[in-house]
Amino acid sequence: MSSHNPWKTLEQRMVYSNPWITVREDKVIRPDGKPGIYGVVETRIATGVVALTEDMQVYLVGQYRYPLDAYSWEVPEGGADPGEEPIEAIQRELREEAGITARKWTSLGGPIHLSNCFSNEIAYAYLAEELEENEPDPEGTEVLEVRRVPFQTAIDMVHEGAITDAMSIIALLRAEHYIKQTGRRAQ
Repeated sequence: MSSHNPWKTLEQRMVYSNPWITVREDKVIRPDGKPGIYGVVETRIATGVVALTEDMQVYLVGQYRYPLDAYSWEVPEGGADPGEEPIEAIQRELREEAGITARKWTSLGGPIHLSNCFSNEIAYAYLAEELEENEPDPEGTEVLEVRRVPFQTAIDMVHEGAITDAMSIIALLRAEHYIKQTGRRAQ
């Protein structure tokens, strides 16, 4: 199978834009040679973090997710501001959402494409260790509940469907792999 781009872009038109997303509609020639359109959502860089305590517990953030009309348990996550590096963004988000700072940061890989069928969203996941607790300072759009659970409980929540957020699932499973490779034991 060829890895070249089989799509031909004829025209791009911005449909909508706000500080978080831009929606674009492209007139294209599809791979089958027929004309068509392709809607693309452009976003800021996304970040997520597994904040792991010395006794193998992780911080989860619970919040209502407006697009889904549902409550969601997730790892702390958020978007990078323009010009902000992913590591800087997630350090800020962890501090704002959970009131946590960390002395040790490990990349859990990237880029992660969270929904590549209609979005260009790229994400990066991190493991934060050597944590210090402070007071959270969430944004005005966030009403958050912070919970500390055993790492294995968070993994079980992924497998049981209690955690459904893609970034959280990827970050937790990558953290699990990293922990196993480094010889630590999840409790």
